[in-house]
Amino acid sequence: MSVQKPTVVILSTLDTKSEPTRFLKDRIEQAGCATHVVDTGVLGEPDWTPDTTRYQVAEAADSSIEILRRQGHRGKAVGTMAEGAREVVIELQRAGKLDGVISLGGGQGTVIGTTAMRGLPVGVPKLMVSTMASGITGHYVGTRDIAMIYSVVDVMGSNSILRQVLANAAGAIAGMAQMPAPDASTQKTIALTSFGITTPCVLACVDALEQRGYEAAVFHANGTGGKSMEEMIRANRFVGVLDITTTELADEVVGGILSAGPDRLEAAGDLGIPQVVVPGALDVVNLGGRHTVEARVLNRQLHEHSPVSTLVRTTVEENAVLGNLVAVKLNRAKGPVTVCIPMRGFSDYGREGGPIHHAEADCAFTEALRSMLRPDIPVHTLDVGINDPKFAGLLVDNLLKSLNET
Repeated sequence: MSVQKPTVVILSTLDTKSEPTRFLKDRIEQAGCATHVVDTGVLGEPDWTPDTTRYQVAEAADSSIEILRRQGHRGKAVGTMAEGAREVVIELQRAGKLDGVISLGGGQGTVIGTTAMRGLPVGVPKLMVSTMASGITGHYVGTRDIAMIYSVVDVMGSNSILRQVLANAAGAIAGMAQMPAPDASTQKTIALTSFGITTPCVLACVDALEQRGYEAAVFHANGTGGKSMEEMIRANRFVGVLDITTTELADEVVGGILSAGPDRLEAAGDLGIPQVVVPGALDVVNLGGRHTVEARVLNRQLHEHSPVSTLVRTTVEENAVLGNLVAVKLNRAKGPVTVCIPMRGFSDYGREGGPIHHAEADCAFTEALRSMLRPDIPVHTLDVGINDPKFAGLLVDNLLKSLNET
């Protein structure tokens, strides 16, 4: 009995990238996969027939190629084809006709390809071969597991450099598409947030949770990490949340570089998922290298975390604002919520003797939180720093108590 080959979907503008796309298609098929080519071009007609035409892609975005050509606005055309490509790959994946996706392009092709990829769940293989991959790529990748390969030369025509890059990319996506999925976990999963200066606490919680039969998924609280966790909470991937490191809220309020946006700390509450919340690393705002720090904060407590990262201590006033903000968000929660506060430091740097220790500012957060928080939401304080093992025990005990009550 024959075994069905996995299918790799190829997204490409065939009017400008016909030759490299055909080469990529052939190499993927040589590597043992079937292919499905989606043409996302708008202008000149392709010289061979794809599996999904540009006309179908435009229709998937409630438009047409004729309209896009008539408008003559390249940016709008790219946006429409990106939206259509996203709908096409989502439907192919739902129908079991997509085991991996690869795209190749320059600036606009990368927008189309990665927009489509971001519509697919985490775990579906995604690979973008792009002239843009050696620069800032966060806006392309977003919160999805998209791999990017720098094409070195422009993706057009055929030359030995491009063929080697595309051959490597073909092998990579074919290998990913053919790789058996790992066994799905039967454990209940808890989401946690971490930062370098809260890591000991997080590691102790992970160990304690695993000993109790839970699986821990730790998100780095670097802006994108918080966004990823909020999205996956809304996708019902977790039974509980241990939000140890809420530092992204400080960046949102004060203007740091690692904000997770205004919706941070809301998904669990909206869905009624049990959560324990900690002001972990709310004592710092994240900025770039010391030479980039604005004059407005140079007179404050600063700590050079690395050559590219400077931490600025949050003030008494900012902590009061953060306390009010956390309370407002948690007051909306539809499920169990517990707040736990380490009274001797919200981070390793904020502990007594640490480079940004400021007890008055920490107290301002706690007082503001208590004044605004719903009376039925418990607030537990412990006279230790955040990385004290006793504090980790308090967090896990309270989360498990909430889980048992639901």
